[in-house]
Amino acid sequence: MKCSEFLHELTDYLDGVIDAGTKSELEEHLAWCHNCYVVCDTTKKTIEIYRDSKLYELPENLETKLRSAIATRCKSHKNKTSEGKA
Repeated sequence: MKCSEFLHELTDYLDGVIDAGTKSELEEHLAWCHNCYVVCDTTKKTIEIYRDSKLYELPENLETKLRSAIATRCKSHKNKTSEGKA
């Protein structure tokens, strides 16, 4: 199985809606392909985090830094867009 084939089947594999033969092929591929293993594991963990639906509060200083960075980025993008119109 090629990595592209694995990635094509990944969603069905994680949802558990795949036939036994294909599941076996995917798991065999995961056993030797580190890159696909990382993609699969990361995707699985991301889904688990979103299913949990917990909101995590950011430390105040981090929230302030993020808001400032976003505002700066938006202003920079707006200025670049305005310059392109002139």
